[in-house]
Amino acid sequence: MEKTYQRQTWEDNFGSDYLQRNIYSPEQLDEFYKNRYGYSRTQLNNQFLKDISKDAKILEVGTNIGNQLLHLQNMGFKNLYGIEIQNRAINYAKKRADNLNIIKGDALDIPFKDNFFDVVFTSGVLIHISPKNINFAIDEIYRVSNSYIWGFEYYADEYIDLMYQGNKDLMWKANFMKIYQERKQNLRKIDELKVSYSDDKNLLDQMFLLKK
Repeated sequence: MEKTYQRQTWEDNFGSDYLQRNIYSPEQLDEFYKNRYGYSRTQLNNQFLKDISKDAKILEVGTNIGNQLLHLQNMGFKNLYGIEIQNRAINYAKKRADNLNIIKGDALDIPFKDNFFDVVFTSGVLIHISPKNINFAIDEIYRVSNSYIWGFEYYADEYIDLMYQGNKDLMWKANFMKIYQERKQNLRKIDELKVSYSDDKNLLDQMFLLKK
């Protein structure tokens, strides 16, 4: 598959600049979430991953510099993998912690075998994939998961195109859980939570856990 406009943008200096703005330790990430939503990331993870073994093989699609994987590692999860399209982010992530298996990869063409992971997740990544390509990402995430799909994304009832850093065609919000279930009808909802922003109760993000 040829590179999309979104991938080309994130691979260049735009993606590199994002890296510098979003470096969090596990403790800082908890504080950021608590301030934004009233929930720490640890609280959210504990709710959604309570039945997931610490030995589960977990893949993050769009890991950037590894904030979420480092947080999961801090919680005791051991078999953590990530794919990322930004080379500088990959190199930075690998320096942050041991045993984070992060490689170059695209949500539209995940470089792993079918059913390779127990859990595949995104956190603020589907929002950056064009609606024209979202089904390719869903198909790939579904393909490499043998059990669970976990997500945390901006929420809206229908697709809404947002400006991002002054650019169009780089961010959207939608009901991504619904999109998954309409595309893959055997996915069963295990849990879902919509969280509002502390400074604007009309803005919602959605965390969801689906199972094959």
